[in-house]
Amino acid sequence: MEDTDLRIHGGVSPQASERFEQPRNYGPPERFDGHARITGPCGDTMEFWLCTNDGRIAEARFTTTGCGPSRAAGSMATELAVGKPPREAAQIEQADILAALGGLPEESEHCALLASNTLKVAIDDLGNRKADDSPDCQDCGSATCSSKTRHQDESEEQFRQRQALARRMCQIGYKILVLSGKGGVGKSTVAANLAAALAQRGKQVGLLDIDVHGPSIPRLMGVETKQIQGTGEEIIPVEVGENLAVMSVGFLLPDSRQPVIWRGPRKHGVIRQFLADTAWGRLDYLVVDSPPGTGDEPMSIAQLVGDSAGAVIVTTPQEVAVSDVRRCVAFCNEISLPVLGIVENMSGQVCPKCGERIDLFKRGGGAALATEMGATFLGRIPIDPEVVVAGDAGRPLLRDGPQSPASKAFSGVVDSILSAEHVEHQVP
Repeated sequence: MEDTDLRIHGGVSPQASERFEQPRNYGPPERFDGHARITGPCGDTMEFWLCTNDGRIAEARFTTTGCGPSRAAGSMATELAVGKPPREAAQIEQADILAALGGLPEESEHCALLASNTLKVAIDDLGNRKADDSPDCQDCGSATCSSKTRHQDESEEQFRQRQALARRMCQIGYKILVLSGKGGVGKSTVAANLAAALAQRGKQVGLLDIDVHGPSIPRLMGVETKQIQGTGEEIIPVEVGENLAVMSVGFLLPDSRQPVIWRGPRKHGVIRQFLADTAWGRLDYLVVDSPPGTGDEPMSIAQLVGDSAGAVIVTTPQEVAVSDVRRCVAFCNEISLPVLGIVENMSGQVCPKCGERIDLFKRGGGAALATEMGATFLGRIPIDPEVVVAGDAGRPLLRDGPQSPASKAFSGVVDSILSAEHVEHQVP
């Protein structure tokens, strides 16, 4: 060990000291899926190799020409990355590495920055290699897919855009569009808890918020301060836990108080971009929180997601809501979007003191509508103060498992959705 190492060695934590002498994950692997080599301003050159399995970093290895702190930082960065999805590992920063090491002398903290940057570039390379290996429409075995050939009335650019969208959608098992005929029925809360419940059951889930004028998913999921990142032509969604990622138009707004004044064509373009450019990877489910009504956004998303899609329609029990939702069911029928079922939200409240049930907005409107329209009734979700508390805290009720009456009801709704044979059958 060099004299410089010895001087620093005495002033660091046991975690760092151990990795000075015997850094873990040192040396190149036999095979790798992502690679990066960076020389820092100090002259140290660090090299990372990543191997993935089932959507996670299964192995991360490194080498460095630097001294003990460089070895310690590289070793800790690889340890932090292993077991995480690449998108989550890409969020490992200099401060995370220093904290895990118990700190480094100030003059050596740049080693952690070099390790963090090298890891990020290796993850970028991993994504680029996977993009190169992504399914090509020309090699697709489907004889019925219209994305294999160019339409007579479209330009070459339009054809390429359509193929890019098709390649992305082909990696998603099933798309669940959460719709409502009117605002204020708790549609976003249903979408957030549906995504959280599916993720909790081991599914790989994406949650897309296309409510351009009122994006509430970032707040409900506790990620409103996050910023999306991009690699090349891809948008990296925000990770929420191990197997749930979120994308929302809210991430694009510099100020949460700023109104969005967009006309139909621009809304359609943004929705298309979110679907085609977001690097979801392979998903079992994509849950889409749509704005209320039957306007531009629901029409666009229904047209763009392709096959293997269905709608979950949210209503409250009273007739004024049911009449609007009735039009939403008719809308789905008109555009040939299968209706997975109807959820009756805010369906009564149990008094916490006497236990008596109070039907604040009547009861049974959702079930009656399902019977009238020939749709499946997925269940009732009661009014529960925990829904408000959890939403304001950025924590879906079902993230920690079913406990309150509302969370148990949400869990039952998910059971009903998964019991539909055509939904589960589509998941790759």
